[in-house]
This record gives sequence, C-alpha cells and structure tokens, in this order.
Amino acid sequence: MTAPTASARPARAARPQGQWAVDGTEPLNHNEVFKQQDMALNVRERVETVYAKEGFASIDPDDLRGRLRWWGLYTQRKPGIDGGRTAQLEPHELEDEFFMMRVRIDGGALTTEQLRVVADISVEFARGTADISDRQNIQMHWVRIEDVPEIWRRLEAVGLWTTEACGDCPRVVLGSPVAGVSAEELLDPTPQIEEIQRRFIGDPALANLPRKFKSAITGHPSQDVVHEINDVSFLAVEHPELGLGYDVFVGGGLSTSARLASRIGAFVRPEEVPDVWHGVVQVFRDYGYRRLRNKARLKYLLADWGPEKFRQVLEDEYLHRSLPDGPPPPAPVGSADHVGVHAQKDGRRYVGVAPSVGRVSGEVLRGVADVAEAHGSRRVRLTPHQKLVVLDVPADEAEDVVAELGALGLEARPSLFRRTTMACTGIEFCKLAIVDTKDTATRAAAELDVRLAEVQQRLPAPVRLHVNGCANSCARVQTADIGLKGQLVMGADGEQVPGFQVHLGGGLASADREEPGLGRTVRGLKVTADDLVEYVERVVTRYADSRDGDETFATWAHRVEEDVLR
Repeated sequence: MTAPTASARPARAARPQGQWAVDGTEPLNHNEVFKQQDMALNVRERVETVYAKEGFASIDPDDLRGRLRWWGLYTQRKPGIDGGRTAQLEPHELEDEFFMMRVRIDGGALTTEQLRVVADISVEFARGTADISDRQNIQMHWVRIEDVPEIWRRLEAVGLWTTEACGDCPRVVLGSPVAGVSAEELLDPTPQIEEIQRRFIGDPALANLPRKFKSAITGHPSQDVVHEINDVSFLAVEHPELGLGYDVFVGGGLSTSARLASRIGAFVRPEEVPDVWHGVVQVFRDYGYRRLRNKARLKYLLADWGPEKFRQVLEDEYLHRSLPDGPPPPAPVGSADHVGVHAQKDGRRYVGVAPSVGRVSGEVLRGVADVAEAHGSRRVRLTPHQKLVVLDVPADEAEDVVAELGALGLEARPSLFRRTTMACTGIEFCKLAIVDTKDTATRAAAELDVRLAEVQQRLPAPVRLHVNGCANSCARVQTADIGLKGQLVMGADGEQVPGFQVHLGGGLASADREEPGLGRTVRGLKVTADDLVEYVERVVTRYADSRDGDETFATWAHRVEEDVLR
C-alpha cells in the first residue's frame, strides 16, 4: 500500500469531533477535561495517602466517578433504589459509599495461590462476593476505600492487579482459557498476552483513550474469545506460505449501537502481535472520536473509515511497514465455553464447570483451590462465558474432580439453560441497571430446564439466553439466541414493572452457526420479568415444532413472521 497523501488524511469536520490527530487535543467535554488535568493513573497515590485514611467523603468527585476506574473501582448502587429512579437521580444520589472492585486477569489465567488470595480478599473485605465476568475478570462488591491499599498489596504480592481494569484505557486482554494445554489449539497466545501486559498496561501514553479498549487473542479452533465484539482481536490462522500466525479483526462492540468487528485482511506473525496491537490502540487514541461519549468507541471510526482505510493508516503511520495479506479464519470447531472434561496435549485433563450466571463467592473460590490442589493442579482459568476451568487434572482423577466441584455448585455437566444462560450484575449493585438480572436469570434457567426438558432433546443445538439489566449489553444480548435487555414495561394492570425488550436470533460464530449476526427485535415485543419463563418456553417450543430440519434458532428467528415470535 502507498503512503497516504495529505489529501488522503482525514479532513477536519465542520464541527470538531475531538480527534487528536485532526482537531488537536483541546478537550470538548468534562471527561476529556479531567483526563487532561491529571493523568488518571495518578489517583493511586491519593488513595494510599489521603482517601484510605480520611474516608469516602474525602474523595474528589472527578476521582470518585472518573479516575478511580483506572484502578478497577466503581461506586456501587445504594440498596433500595428501584429501577424507575435510575435515570432520574444524580450519580451521588444513586451511589453507596462502597465500591465494586474488578481484579484484572489477562487471559483468565490464575494460579491456585492467586485464587486463594482473591478468595480471602472476598471474604475479608467484600462480604464474600465474587462474580466471574464475561471479560475473564473477578468482580467483588462492598469494598471500602479504607481497605483498598491492603487489597492492592495482597494482589500484587502474587502477581495480580487492578491496573486499568476499568476506565478509558486498554482493558483486560481476553485469551483462550485453555491456551498452552489444549490438544486442539493451533497457537498458544500466552507469550503475546504477557508481552502486551508487560509493555503497555499502565503506560501513561495509552492511559487517555477516547473510551475503553477491548482486546482478545486466541489460538483455539473454537474461537473462544468472542472476537467479533472486541476493538481488536487476533485469531490463529495458517498462511499458505508464512505458516501459523493471526488474522486481525477491529472495531467490534455492542452496547446501545452494536457493530461486529471487521477483518482488515492482514496476516500477523505471533511475535508481531504486540506491536500491531499497540498500533491499533494508537490509531484509536489519535483518531477516535472524543466529543460525544456515546460515539467514542473504535467501532464508530471503523464505520466511517472502513477496514481498508484503517489498515492503511495503521501500516503507514504507526507500523511504518506493510503487513502481508492473509487468509480468513476457518469456521469454528468445538465448544467455546470449555465446559466438561477434555484432553490436554500432555495426556492430562482439564475440567470446565458452569457456575450459575457467573456468580460464585469467596468460599467457593477457596473450595476450587482446595479441589485443584488435592489433585495436583496449580492452575485455574476463567472464560469469557462466565465459566471456570481447572487445568492439569490426572486423567484417572477427572471424575473425582467433577464430583467435588459439583459439590461446590459448579457443574461440569450442567443442564442446558444452566450452561448457556448469562447475566450481568444488574440492579443489585449497578448504578445503570433498571432490573434484577442474576437472581432472575438463575431462577429462569432452573425452571426452563424443567419445563423444556423434552423439547431440548429435539433441538439441534442449545438455545442461549442472555439477561441484561440496562441498554449497555454487558451480557451481550444482541448476540444471544434470546437476549433480554432490561427496562420498565407495562404490566397487566397498566403500571410500570421490571421487564425486558427481546432480541432474537443473535449469535457469534460457533460450531453450530457459520456466520455471526445480531439479534432481531420485533416492534413492541417486551416481556415482564414475571412472564419471562412463560415467554421463553413459548418461543422455544414454537421453534422446536416449526423449524426446518436442523435449522438453527437464529435462522428460524430471522425467517418467521413477527407474530410467531410474540
């Protein structure tokens, strides 16, 4: 590709969009002002020297609702505030004097020693709370600012941290949960993830991005890192001349305006991944839109530029070299959630288990460490599907591990809705949420597994149910077979009650779906929380009775008339 001429560079818009490389760095909203006034990572010193000593009331507002996120801290929702008031109250009215703390776990990789430390922190400082997120992190609640320095000390003593777990910066790098052990994987991305972590996480030059930046790398044929909805993803492929390397996707994301990532058509050798990753982040930093927060993700730049122009800017201005063209990844093969007992390349087994919608606890995590170590394992992984995997289990002890984890409520052979249902944090702790999610989804999955036991035996693949508490799609509602987006809806008596907008037929690439796609919405189709189970039972039964052969739920949901989906 030729270098861009001056006329090929992005022109200044009639109204500046906050693109540093085009408009300059003058801040155009309050978030941009506070990020420039004091680099967000600097807030750690104030936590340690001022806030932890003087308490919650001493925290500067721009630190409280801004910079603390760069260290994995969000204020949590005050108990007792119903969903109807979420959009009516100011942040200080919604928030409690406690924090959600997100522990950053790149690639989802934990030693049992690290897991024990997280478990102990949960029990001692977070009222036993711990959730496995769909970003391979662990989130705890009820954390006091006074305890944060001690929590940091304990985490960092075992090689964990909360650095840039939240905020307008490079978030956790998703990686295959079975990297380095799976008998099927093409490449082990662990060295690339570790180098990105070592070189770039906490780098002040990357600590002020337009908004969050999400990454994923996998060498597993199941494509187990939801690459279509990350800002940048690397998927293992085999080049006919250059051998094994990675294909690159950019510009994916969900929230209120979903966009699946685009291939830029470039082949990246494994050792080049950190530099290409760095180049993509810098393009976002310099050209991403900053004027409006709701337009500040990389997906909006890709929508305007297209993948060809993005690749040209990446190569010419940041890599200063051309990347070879490469092949697209093959269709995914196998299970991306890794639930069950599977062979490792060394003859041992890994055991993947399903908590209920990612909810565990400090005591459960201690139990997992106990079970793993009792069978000679020292390694655990978290997955982007809210699951947990114990590695390195002797083959003749795998069934014992299955039973012992089952006693902790972690199922290696879960019922289908237990396995495929995901949920975000919801109104229990999240200031943005409108409805309950964790308990609602747990109850729904349990009841649906009973009601649809016979129906599920007739389906070619399980139906995936995702439950989200607001419009931001942390539980990926647009990419579920049945995605439920929390909102207030009209009840039978004409009053507003908790409920959901319904998305149908979404999905990411998987062994039972060739092409990713976003869910369909039907005009006026909403369901109350109380009617959720009846609705899902009805639509899944209709699918089972009227599908065409092995037609997937997604294909069926996009094909049938709207009335069939109501």
